[in-house]
Amino acid sequence: MNDIRRTILWVIFAFSLVLLWDKWQVHNGQKATFFPVPQAQTAKSPASAASSDASVPTASAAAGTGASDVPGAAAPAAPAAVPRQDVVITSDVLRLTFDSEGGSLKHAELLQYFDKSTPPQPVVLFDDSATHKYFGQTGLIGGTFPTHKTAMTVQPGARELKDGQDSVQLRFESAEVGGVKLIKTYTVKRGAYDVTVQHDVVNNSGAAVNPRLYMQLVRDNTESGDQTPFYSTFTGPAVYTTEKKYQKVTFKDIDNNKVSIEKTSDAGFVAMVQHYFASAWLLADGTQRENFVNKVGDKLYAAGMITPVGTVEPGQTKSVSARLFAGPQVEPMLEKLAPGLELVKDYGWLTILAKPLYWLLSELHKFIGNWGWSIVALVLLLKIAFYWFNAKAYGSMAKMKAINPRIQEMRERLKDKPQQMQQEMMRIYREEKVNPMGGCLPILIQMPVFMALYWVLQSSVEIRNAPWIGWIHDLSVPDPFFILPLLMTLSSLLQTALNPAPPDPMQAKLMWIMPLMFSVMFFFFPAGLVLYWLTNNILSIAQQWIINTRMGVPPQFNLPKFK
Repeated sequence: MNDIRRTILWVIFAFSLVLLWDKWQVHNGQKATFFPVPQAQTAKSPASAASSDASVPTASAAAGTGASDVPGAAAPAAPAAVPRQDVVITSDVLRLTFDSEGGSLKHAELLQYFDKSTPPQPVVLFDDSATHKYFGQTGLIGGTFPTHKTAMTVQPGARELKDGQDSVQLRFESAEVGGVKLIKTYTVKRGAYDVTVQHDVVNNSGAAVNPRLYMQLVRDNTESGDQTPFYSTFTGPAVYTTEKKYQKVTFKDIDNNKVSIEKTSDAGFVAMVQHYFASAWLLADGTQRENFVNKVGDKLYAAGMITPVGTVEPGQTKSVSARLFAGPQVEPMLEKLAPGLELVKDYGWLTILAKPLYWLLSELHKFIGNWGWSIVALVLLLKIAFYWFNAKAYGSMAKMKAINPRIQEMRERLKDKPQQMQQEMMRIYREEKVNPMGGCLPILIQMPVFMALYWVLQSSVEIRNAPWIGWIHDLSVPDPFFILPLLMTLSSLLQTALNPAPPDPMQAKLMWIMPLMFSVMFFFFPAGLVLYWLTNNILSIAQQWIINTRMGVPPQFNLPKFK
């Protein structure tokens, strides 16, 4: 009974190691050993392999259009050749490069965020380089119509958002394909990461047409540069509908044709998610759309939507407006853009606790103005909120420490009589009114809250590039001089020294080895996470010291005795 608390701590420790091993396996592209992800039911993607160009989606049979309607390599091109060119448009937060072939987005720089590997260069989200492919594409299907492969002409206009301007526009116009012209107008607004894309479908043929507009995000399966060896965040497509809410799709499930998403909806979005950043196509609620996720090439994957344009009579023009988001996962901004978009910042099963903790951290930052000190303040508030629980735990530990000499003497005296030793131990506990579980249960109650805070700090892009003091210039990367991890290690050892020494000498040695093993991980963790743990340790030590003193159990350091 005396060792129950330590047994539970060992179980927690072992479980943590299992989780870390699984994360390591996933990070290195292997299957999770102990907690594999359940395989989804096989479902065919709306994008069919029937098209000779897999990058152009097809409308499914449910949408009333077959694969034969999709232009392939043999489809008629624009009548006149248009020189291909890149067009750059810049706002205060975005620098976007478009390809005149299809008017597609091929490069996007987030000017307010710096790349960790090449500071002060901005973060690149969309890209068309030798090492990374990531595009935003739109076009028409349902007949011989312009697609994202169709050459387009760039219309004259401003390319940079000037002082005093609220927006700047970029306009692409295709030649007629099958008598139909597609005009794309991108509107980039000041301070906004969502770009409005208006599609004008002009029918100059002699017959009515009924095209469908597709919007897709295409990227490879490489992870972002924000991953670390000890934890891995989700990278890949996601679909949100009112019916099934937020659904993540792994690249491996796409490879194995094991994708199960809500195919049709009149609300929601499709997205590509990675650590800290995301992109998404957004349509107005009430607009019917068909969602698809599929593979379009070697290590290239697409997530998108198909929506009907409606019947366009000869000489008529119809328009469909959408928004393309490309930016950071800042919750308040995402919540304003579309319902459920904030879910791309994934807290997993701890969302119900993580969201209020994030809100509190953000409110503290508004007042303090420094994310490092905001983390310290948040941990302080949590310690105050859980003061009673911690007081009970440390009070129980102080009582255990006070009777520890008596327990040790009894164990030595009755070491050959285990049954009598157990009975005597229970008698001592009853006389001294000590609950051996009293130091463990309050800590277990608090664990979900502190785990949720861990994921808040890991997922919040606001911590990225955020300085604290002195040598800490970025709370999202490891401490360059390992000062915080060393302090974390020392504080963990101090906590162990203040706790009652286990009666069993082997357990006593292991209790000193545990914090050292945990501390190794913190040398690779982001500085913000280490600061959070260090602050929690320091406050716990202070509270334990005060409670021990008040209970007449002067703090004593139980140093290890290794032979």
